[in-house]
Amino acid sequence: MSRTDDVDVVSTGLREARAAGWDDYVSRHPEGTGYHQLAWLESIASAYGHRVWCLMAMSPGGNLSGVMPVCEFRVPLTGARWISLPYCDLGGPLASSETAASALRERALDLVKRYSGKGLCLRLPGGAVDPQSESNLAKVSMLCELPDSSEALFRSYKPKLRSQIRKAEKNGLRAEVTSGKEAVWLFYQVFADNMHRLGSPVHSLRWFQDLQQAFGDRLKVGLVYFEEKVIGAGIILVNGARASIPWASTLAEFNRLAPNMLLYWTLLAHVTDAGCRIFDFGRSTPGEGTYRFKKQWGAVPHELQWLDLSPDGEPMTQKVASGQESKLRAMVESAWQRLPLSVANLLGPQVRKYISL
Repeated sequence: MSRTDDVDVVSTGLREARAAGWDDYVSRHPEGTGYHQLAWLESIASAYGHRVWCLMAMSPGGNLSGVMPVCEFRVPLTGARWISLPYCDLGGPLASSETAASALRERALDLVKRYSGKGLCLRLPGGAVDPQSESNLAKVSMLCELPDSSEALFRSYKPKLRSQIRKAEKNGLRAEVTSGKEAVWLFYQVFADNMHRLGSPVHSLRWFQDLQQAFGDRLKVGLVYFEEKVIGAGIILVNGARASIPWASTLAEFNRLAPNMLLYWTLLAHVTDAGCRIFDFGRSTPGEGTYRFKKQWGAVPHELQWLDLSPDGEPMTQKVASGQESKLRAMVESAWQRLPLSVANLLGPQVRKYISL
C-alpha cells in the first residue's frame, strides 16, 4: 500500500477489485472504456499469461476514488515494461481527482522499480484536435457522438453514405449483432484471413474466447452474411454509454459488395438504440484511408497522449522507426503474407503475445 495526500493506493487481485466495485466505477467514469474493465485484464492473464495488477485509490472514508489497470508486459531477452494498457489504444488511471490519479501513477512506478522494469507506458486520452494541427499528429482516436435513436443517426448522414449502406443491402447482404458463443469463431475466420492478407500476426482464438467469457453480454459481435457465408465481422465492447470497436474485418474478395458499410451501420444502429452515446472507432493516421472512412460516420479526431516514463518517472523519448527499420518491417510483412494461412494462424499467436499494440 502507498499513501499520497490522504489517498491510499492498494494493489489487489482481480477478485478483490471486482468485490470493491471496480467495474461499476469504470462504467460511471466519463473516460471509462471497455479496456479499463476487469475483463480486459482477466483475458490478458488467462490467454497470454502476462501478470496483471489492479491498482485502486481509496479515499479516507474507504470509498473508491480511482482505478488503474496495469500489465507487466514481459518479453523474452528484453525485459518487462508496465503498460496501461496493452492490445488497445487507451488505459491509464481513471480517478475522481488529480490527487488520486497522481497517487495511482506513483504506485505503478513503485511496481516498475520493485520488479526491475524498464519503464511505464501510459496510453491516455486527450481532447478534440484542432483541425489546423491534426496533420502534425501521428495517430488520433476517432470518437463519434450518438443521438437518441438509430433513425436520427441515419438521418444525420450525407446522402452518399446512406446510399452506400443501401447498396450493401441491395447486393444481398444481411447483418446481425449477437453475443452467441459461435459468433467469436465466425468472427475469427474473417479476422485471421484479413490479418494474413495484411502480413500481421494474428491474435489467438483463445484471446477472443476468453474476452467473450469475461465480458459476457458487454461484448457484441457484428456479422455480415452473403448468402450463408460470413464475409464481414467486428467486435464491440460496451462500457456504460460508450461503445468501442477494437477489431473489424472483411474478406477482400467480397469488398465490392460493401460489407464494411453494412457492418459499421449495423453496429452503430445497435449500440445507439441500446443507449450508447459515444462510439469509439479506434486509432487512425490523419489523412489516411481508415481516417476518412471513420470521419464520414461523424467521428471527430481526439489526441492520443501516450506517455513513456522511466522507473524514476521521467519522460522518455519515443523511438521513431528509421527508414531501414521500415524496410525491414515491409519485408517481414511480405514474408508473412506468403505463409500458408494455417501456418500463419499457428505461429501468429506466439508472436502476437509479445506485440503490445
